[in-house]
Amino acid sequence: MTTSDAASIPKPAGEPAPLTARDVAALNGQFEQRSPEDILAWAGDRFGRRAAIGTSFQGSGLVMMHLAKMAGLNFPIFTLDTGLLFPETLDLHKRLEDFFGWKIESIVPDLTVEQQAEVIGPDLWTRDPDLCCTTRKVLPLQTKLRELDCWITGLRRHQTRTRADIGLIELYTLDARGGSDIVKLNPMAKWPREAIWRHIRQHQIPYNPLHDEGYKSIGCHTCTRKTARGEDERAGRWIGFKKVECGIHTFMPRKIDFQI
Repeated sequence: MTTSDAASIPKPAGEPAPLTARDVAALNGQFEQRSPEDILAWAGDRFGRRAAIGTSFQGSGLVMMHLAKMAGLNFPIFTLDTGLLFPETLDLHKRLEDFFGWKIESIVPDLTVEQQAEVIGPDLWTRDPDLCCTTRKVLPLQTKLRELDCWITGLRRHQTRTRADIGLIELYTLDARGGSDIVKLNPMAKWPREAIWRHIRQHQIPYNPLHDEGYKSIGCHTCTRKTARGEDERAGRWIGFKKVECGIHTFMPRKIDFQI
């Protein structure tokens, strides 16, 4: 990021007021012309350690962490460990900590897989994958986000039709009763898959070897298959169900500026 680039993005003076939907709409327009590094630097300036990267170790998350590292931005990083991840994913967690020199916090559900089977019944993912994702991903994430003001994700517009219109910055209601909002930042939104993997290989960033076996999007081993040629990146998730998202990106209402 150049000095002129950084200067062109407004920085808060002192303790900034909470962002409104109108503020976020204006920032989104500015961010469309900016690099991920510029957007990450803005988040670091505004939120400090109250901004964190959440990652499931997909390609875009790896690149985003690398860009932050190269820019000297030391964000907290966390991942959701459902207890049903591939062994390769668990191994990658440790390899990435060694590569970046960062601790990556594991967020786990209240119930182990075995406890969930006792309480709700065995193999919940085969009967009600929405409830399984809510129990093992959404609720733990909800608890984690209460510690933050800004959640930084690796979402990209090219991943699937349901993500084609995501903003580079969005505002969500985290707790309507308590009146708390959270900023969601998607710095990698404009990057195509080809650019992601070119960056990973150029900088030799550790990645999940399952990608080389045909898995384009990797979640729980119970609900992930290889992706066929020509399919959306996330087509290998939740086969046999009318489900395209786990819920972590859809459980909060988005705040929109309707000013014309």
